[in-house]
Amino acid sequence: MADANLEDWLRFSLVSGIGGAYQRRLLKAFGSPGAALGASSGAISAVLPASAVAAWRTGADPGAIALTLDWVDQPGNHVLALGDERYPTPLLETADPPTVLYAKGRVDLLQTPSIAIVGSRNATPQGRDTARAFARALGSAGLTIVSGLALGIDAAAHEGGLGTPGSTVAVVGTGLDVVYPARNRDLAHRIAADGVLLSEFSIGTGAIAANFPRRNRLISGLSRGVLVVEAAIRSGSLSTARFAGEQGREVLAIPGSIHSPLSRGCHALIKQGAKLVESAEDVLEELGLGVVGASLPVAVATTDDPLLDAMGHDPCDLDALVARTGLAIDALQVRLAELELDGVVACLPGGRFQRLPGR
Repeated sequence: MADANLEDWLRFSLVSGIGGAYQRRLLKAFGSPGAALGASSGAISAVLPASAVAAWRTGADPGAIALTLDWVDQPGNHVLALGDERYPTPLLETADPPTVLYAKGRVDLLQTPSIAIVGSRNATPQGRDTARAFARALGSAGLTIVSGLALGIDAAAHEGGLGTPGSTVAVVGTGLDVVYPARNRDLAHRIAADGVLLSEFSIGTGAIAANFPRRNRLISGLSRGVLVVEAAIRSGSLSTARFAGEQGREVLAIPGSIHSPLSRGCHALIKQGAKLVESAEDVLEELGLGVVGASLPVAVATTDDPLLDAMGHDPCDLDALVARTGLAIDALQVRLAELELDGVVACLPGGRFQRLPGR
């Protein structure tokens, strides 16, 4: 984008109080940011309500414009405006595409077929492993993995996508000079190097609660479908699934234990018509992309270890395991510690244990 054109887009999009709907109204009326910026007060008043006209007259903060121009001068940083050939085509099919996007990393990934993988921030170890395994399989099949850089399922999905042909896109709810949550700073740097970070929020925007549900429509809008791995009944992941349905995207969900609160959101989606998913092949089939090279291991019903067979695949506590196995509690604790060190079993909050996928 030429410098003069970029500055017009920034002066146009960074006016406080003039959101996406008003910006699109101005573009429809005047055809370009430069024409809108040069329009008379009377012409603007014919397009915007009085309260918005006052904000428009105030104009964009010169400091915000300077901050963004300094940011975009750094290697790997991009501003993508409507009409830019690099702007992600799938978002143009949605009702409210942002007029300006900020990207850091491989913007070519914004044009590749993609699948969103989302779920709980407070995911179980099994849920994180499942998300990572599905992302790795689907990324290896050429799909770009889209998620929101949150803790839990999002982070696991990004980790699974990194290093695959599809790589990963992280759609964040802050400006791209801010990493939230801070615990994912290293992951964000890895994504910027091998994938792409994306935001509709201007440089300098911190973590504001209302912005995170808003970015969910971009996660779904970029993708051919949304796969929900673990979600409580009131999870924010369900809003991403709802956006997907409104945008004509596929909604898919992985079922879980009937005893787990983190399965209830997925089960609700399946009851409402979401595709029940047990393998990467299920995802590719639903998206009409075939099944080549995307196998995931299927957990077997029994093992050579009576304790693992007694444990099953649902979380359980020591009392339940004592009752199922007949082992003394001391011997049981020693064996569980060994299995945890071997990466076969995870210790969960509340003194519960769970067998990990594929074990």
